[in-house]
Amino acid sequence: MNGFEQFKLNDEIVKALTGLGYKAPTEIQAKVIPIALMKKDIVGKSQTGSGKTAAFAIPICELVEWEENKPQALILTPTRELAAQVKDDVINIGRFKRIKATAIYGKQSYERQKLELKQKTHVVVGTPGRVLDHLQKGTLHVENLKFLVIDEADEMLNMGFIEQVEAIIKALPENRVTMLFSATLPEDIENLSVQYMKSPVHIDVENITKSNIHHFLIHTEEEDKLSLLKDVTMVENPDSCIIFCRTQQGVDELYRKLEKANYSCDKLHGNMIQEDRFAVMDDFKKGKFRYLVATDIAARGIDVENISLVISFDVPQDKERYVHRIGRTGRAGKTGKAITFATSNEENIVKEIEEYIGEKISRIEPPSSAEVARAKSAFAEKMNSKPRLKHDKTEKINKDIVKLYFNGGKKKKLRVVDFVGTIAKIPGVTAEDIGIITIQENATYVDILNGKGQVVLAAMKHTTIKGKQLKVHIAR
Repeated sequence: MNGFEQFKLNDEIVKALTGLGYKAPTEIQAKVIPIALMKKDIVGKSQTGSGKTAAFAIPICELVEWEENKPQALILTPTRELAAQVKDDVINIGRFKRIKATAIYGKQSYERQKLELKQKTHVVVGTPGRVLDHLQKGTLHVENLKFLVIDEADEMLNMGFIEQVEAIIKALPENRVTMLFSATLPEDIENLSVQYMKSPVHIDVENITKSNIHHFLIHTEEEDKLSLLKDVTMVENPDSCIIFCRTQQGVDELYRKLEKANYSCDKLHGNMIQEDRFAVMDDFKKGKFRYLVATDIAARGIDVENISLVISFDVPQDKERYVHRIGRTGRAGKTGKAITFATSNEENIVKEIEEYIGEKISRIEPPSSAEVARAKSAFAEKMNSKPRLKHDKTEKINKDIVKLYFNGGKKKKLRVVDFVGTIAKIPGVTAEDIGIITIQENATYVDILNGKGQVVLAAMKHTTIKGKQLKVHIAR
């Protein structure tokens, strides 16, 4: 067993957690899950990297009823990347219970989202603007909603979303469980919890800067930052590193210079088209390149394993962002290092950060020319070798799943029960082997679990559904 049996979760959830490599609950999970299962409101103060997504996703997957077609849970996130990631986490945890989650956010086809929301959906994850849009246009039905999660609430406030969040809350049924998570609890967030939550249980986890992150500061001047960065990266020689800049223009400039210097790198900021942003994050998670140059968009909730070094090329604009930046490293119990470059006129912001985290950041000297010279050949060797791809924690759970495409859907009057009834009659296959079914106008996608994909594929080439012979193949 994996330490989650204490919560008396249903077998399908435990099976998914085991497949995903969850061994023992983190502190936030151990505190949140039992209270959430009792359907009590929660205000959770917890650092990024503490396992908070699973803390709310596990009880939601446990408590939603599969039979209900309309959304039962709404999870609000500040960024599109986080919305997509949380949706994937919910799908993976609810995999064997066939939980259907949908992500809705801006800069993506509204019509496509509208079609997805028309289908059976248990959990909706979205950014406030697009969620409000769907609510106002009547394309997101919330009459059966039982759970609301406000994730990264302080960042919603920073990004100016708090009014939209309030408008969303007012449109939801009052009889629901509300969970609010935030790394910090500014006054406006406290007010939100007082106004819209019913006697919430307050859960506070971890110090602001975790003991497994060693963070340092190097004094420099603006014009020396690039050569300092090259020296630091040469000496540290990380496998995986995020370099934070304050502006999109700063990211573009630094990325160009590092690429020219032959760094294995890519960039991420809010002005890039969404597909490119997702592709960059996906490649970084897989370890296809070593250095990600990014704005603070990457400081929030983005879960990339084994980032050993975070560099703030520019001091962040506010103290909270510092905490989120350094929280990209030292995740899941590993140790990490964070180095900030500060110019003489940034001393005030540095003081604010230190007051906020309740400790002084250690000042260190730039690497000496002797250290840089010693590190040169190992750095060059790593830059010229292909990065070793990172192990994806969902690989194991997904390797036995085959997604099948059928060329018929709603227009042919096909329903979920028609697919389940037909497939479950195939010798050696049961309803337990059928995962999420997505029925569109002219197509249907069916996840076949437990390594039975090829058996079902072969049988369905000669089997009718509701008297109709459909073309079937493995979905691309």
